Parts: sequence; structure tokens; C-alpha cells
Amino acid sequence: MTRFLSVIPVDSARQILAGLARTMPEKTVTLEESLGYVLRSDIISDIDIPGFDRSVVDGYAVCAADTIGAGESIQAMLNLIGHVEMGDITSKAVIPGTCMYIPTGAFLPPGADAVVMVEYSEQIGDDVFISRPVAVGENIVRKGEDFSREIPALLAGTRITSREMGVLAACGMHDVPVSSKPTVAIISTGNEIVPVQNVPKSGQIRDVNTYLCAGFIQESGGIPIIMGIVRDDRQLLEQVLHRAVDEADIVLISGGSSKGERDMCADIIAGSGEMLVHGIALSPGKPTIIGKIKEKPVIGLPGHPASAYVVLYALVRDLIHVMTGEKPKKISVSGVLTAPVPSAKGREDYVRVVYQNDTITPVFGKSGLTNTLISSDGLLCIPASCEGYEKGTRVSFEPWSIA
Repeated sequence: MTRFLSVIPVDSARQILAGLARTMPEKTVTLEESLGYVLRSDIISDIDIPGFDRSVVDGYAVCAADTIGAGESIQAMLNLIGHVEMGDITSKAVIPGTCMYIPTGAFLPPGADAVVMVEYSEQIGDDVFISRPVAVGENIVRKGEDFSREIPALLAGTRITSREMGVLAACGMHDVPVSSKPTVAIISTGNEIVPVQNVPKSGQIRDVNTYLCAGFIQESGGIPIIMGIVRDDRQLLEQVLHRAVDEADIVLISGGSSKGERDMCADIIAGSGEMLVHGIALSPGKPTIIGKIKEKPVIGLPGHPASAYVVLYALVRDLIHVMTGEKPKKISVSGVLTAPVPSAKGREDYVRVVYQNDTITPVFGKSGLTNTLISSDGLLCIPASCEGYEKGTRVSFEPWSIA
């Protein structure tokens, strides 16, 4: 069914896009290449990590019961029976009343069930005086406590960062099963758009959205394909759009989604495939277009950068996640509003905010102002069921990024 400016809820738009999402094929990449990909299957270590009980501090391996009541005034005295060397696996056992010196990471000798930090001990000859008690298991890591051969270390749907690369290395994963990254073609339209290296003349603007979209696509797990700037010419746009559909899994058209039934972008999509949505109850971003050509999603973004970014954030990111199988961790930060935030019921509003000292301050800027994206810390989403928030309300927003 064709919809021209028949506004639908944001959740409905997400469902339509999810229905268009094609699961990306699985591929294998080397560990060195894996950064940014999404795991296709659970990862289980081929060994227990660590492979033995070990100390996490420099100190003395002891029987914890021997240290009960130990303090500065009345110290526990233990007989030193040896030293554990790094890389050695000793069969010599610690028995009650004895201890062995052990460095960080070394094998925990049989019989010992805790390690006393060297800071709380003093060696005099073959005797060690303990000035602080330890509990069973204190300062040691058990075999398989980090990762075991029975429980997945990483789950399918996890985006690989430097941290996951370290875990993959520990698990012996030189070849990593991942989802292929979806390719996203980016078309920038408008007679007023000029390349970034040009100095705009009166009435012209630089091509901001191509690079805004390209960066966002990479951050979200996709591969951008820049199709260039297309003037407001129907034949040219049709040619570039058809080429984009052939080359990419998703097509983004920046601009060309203004209000009106004669909108050229919407008309071309409808003529080449099927128009699904022309208008979403989203602010900013109401005139967003969703269609499909050759069963591939084609999304018309607003021309103003901040509006386009909100649509990317609210809709395109989820589409890429569905295609790659990524199960992202939703992170939010709470704070108290320093000003009221109005909203119209029935519309999902995204407000840029600044966070400082447990307070959240709205950044009310026009959608065409790119500076609001860098002068803010994230987006506060006001649900369609809500008519805004009063000053002093504690709310949560999603930060742009978490270090």
C-alpha cells in the first residue's frame, strides 16, 4: 500500500524495516581482521582459563584457617617451607602451620586455599608472621574461573571490540565466525549541494550528510558506499538509485523527502519498487521515506543534518543490527532536568541534551544546525505516550558513546 504523508508511529516504521532486513551471510575472518564485526556463533574456549589455581598477588600461600584472629598485636606465625617459581607446578603441599612464598600468577600449591599479601606479612628466617586474616579463596583465581570449556565466553550477536579480541585470543580463536557487514549506499541530492572541498557560493551548502551518514554506518557495523551528489534531475536520480540498489544492501537518499505528494524522491521509489512509508511520528525527522526496490530497503532522509542523524539513530541503526544479528547493550545515563521539555502526544521526540553533575540540560536548536550534535552528550527520547517532562524530573538519556 502506498502512503504519502500518512504519518505512522516510530515502532511501526521499525517493524517495517525489520521486515525488509535480510540476514547477512556468515563469513570467517582472522582475529586480526575481526574488529567491528558481529559474532555469528557462541565462542567457547578450547581450554580452561586459567588452566590451574593461581595467585593474583605476591605473598604467601596458606591455609586460611591458620590466619584466624591474626592482627598487628597478635600475629599468626607460620613455617616457610618453600617458594613457588613462575612456570613451575609444585607437588609440595601446604599443610596447617606452614606456608609457601608465591608470586602473582604462579601455581597455587596443593593444600593452600588462600594467599596472604606480602604487605601483611614479615619473614624472619624460616618463619612468616601474618598480621591480617584471609578468607578461603582470597587472592586466588580457581581453574576455569575466567573462562571454562563448558560455558560460552562470548555470545552470538556480540560486536567485537578490542576487549572481545583479547577474549578471542585467550580462547584460541584465530579464525572467527562473523556476519558479513551490510553495504549501505549513500546518495546526496539537491542542486544546492556542493563537494566539501568547494567554497559554497550564495545559496549553496557543502555535502555534510554524505559523511555524517558514512561515519554513522561504520559506527553501526555497516560499510558505506558513497554514490556522490545528484542534482534534482529525475532521470539522473533514477539512474543512480538503480545502480545503488544493485551495489548495496541498503540505500539512503539524503534530501528529497519534503512534504508533498509530488515529491520526486518518493515518486521515483514508488515507480521503481514500492512506497511503504512517507511520514513518521518522529521529531525531528517527520518527512522520512521508507520504500523497497528489489526487496531492498530504500530510506529517504531529511536534508537537515541533525534531523537526518536522529533518523539514523532511531531507525537505520536498528535495521543494521537486525541484518547482522547484533544484540547491542542498551546504555543509559540518568539525571535531573534543568528545564522543562515539551512534547506532543502521539509523536516520539528526540532531544539533544548536555549531562553534567547529575543534571540533564536540553539543547534546543534548529534541526539544520550541525553544532547541536557536538555540543550535546546524547539523545533524550520522549515516548509518543508522553506529553513531555517538567523541570526537576529524573529522566534517562542515551549517550552518544561510552569510552
